[in-house]
Amino acid sequence: MGHEQRASVREHALAAELVHRIEEEHRLAREARSVPAAVGRHRITRCRKDNAEALGAMVAGHGWPTSEMVGEPASTAALMILLHASDLGFQLTCRDLIAEAVADGTCPAVHHAYIADHCAVELDQPQFYGTRINPVTLHPYPIRRPGTVDERRHDVGLGPLGDHLRALRGGLGATGEL
Repeated sequence: MGHEQRASVREHALAAELVHRIEEEHRLAREARSVPAAVGRHRITRCRKDNAEALGAMVAGHGWPTSEMVGEPASTAALMILLHASDLGFQLTCRDLIAEAVADGTCPAVHHAYIADHCAVELDQPQFYGTRINPVTLHPYPIRRPGTVDERRHDVGLGPLGDHLRALRGGLGATGEL
């Protein structure tokens, strides 16, 4: 088997693992609705910890799993795992790797929007794209230059913030948002 074939097989395996891991987390989240709260939280916390460790090993061995490397669904799964990780240092490192991948054209800009906002909010700084919403108030966490947020959102493929907030507040959810 040639180098390119081995790389393709390895990347396919990484993609399958990422998608499986996020599907398992989603399954546990659905299941948590039918078990005692502490049990459900423990299972999800354990799953997220395991997922973050696996993603860390992948990133250490192969770099950020870009859309070009593992495909769009698996790269999005990696982003979702990253957003649920508890290690801000790891998230900041990956944020920078994702920014490089976006600049290289190997990862969608919206991925960087989500992790950049996440890190900003965790660092108690204003976010750029308004992707982080306070779950209690259903208002976005503070936004840097809010008057131009919709332009920035448009640039990365997100719809207007007002539309997203109306959908959330109406209980409809927002399509195309993580």
